[in-house]
Amino acid sequence: MYKILVVEDEKSLNDLITMNLEVAGYDYDKAYNGSDALDMIYENKYNLLLLDVMLPGIDGFELAQRVRHTDIPIIFITALDSLPDKIKGFNTGAWDYIVKPFEVLELLARINSVLRNKYGYENIQIGDIDIHTKERRVFRENAEIILTRTEYDLLETLALNKNIALSREKLLQLVWGYDYEGDTRTVDVYIQKLRKKLSLENNITTVYKYGYRLEDK
Repeated sequence: MYKILVVEDEKSLNDLITMNLEVAGYDYDKAYNGSDALDMIYENKYNLLLLDVMLPGIDGFELAQRVRHTDIPIIFITALDSLPDKIKGFNTGAWDYIVKPFEVLELLARINSVLRNKYGYENIQIGDIDIHTKERRVFRENAEIILTRTEYDLLETLALNKNIALSREKLLQLVWGYDYEGDTRTVDVYIQKLRKKLSLENNITTVYKYGYRLEDK
């Protein structure tokens, strides 16, 4: 399991981020200032830092410079949205730079992207279903289930955001693309296909008047 250090001095935002990390299946620690974060980085092993810039004590840019030798990937999450600030962030070695306010789903997607690029692909397991993300193959009880490209993309999107409710509109954007001209009924059709092919009737739940959630307890 990947472990992430969230360094954010605003407690409510720190709590919001870590709550969603937990739901998505990540382990995490919290820090509220740069000095504590620096100590924690040297005392623990982290796979990723989510780092605010305007922190008490050591700011995020300085902290990133101090831990650059550890090779831990960093995603800055900050209200500083000017081009010079973004350039400064990337020059410290950051892998990504997210400007507040942001959508939690976007943050999770960027976390997934950074972790994949840094550590390679991981298989995803949902109950007795194994999703081999590198080969884009799906197995249930060791028997391969053949999915179409769109069926696979929808399953992987749900799995990467397991236990999180995704609206039909968001699924259209993530799976079919922003320029897709179809309507949300397309999502319903493909959800039914996944439920039937993979026996996920009890795992892919309908969120009333909103969308769907893939549950994995």
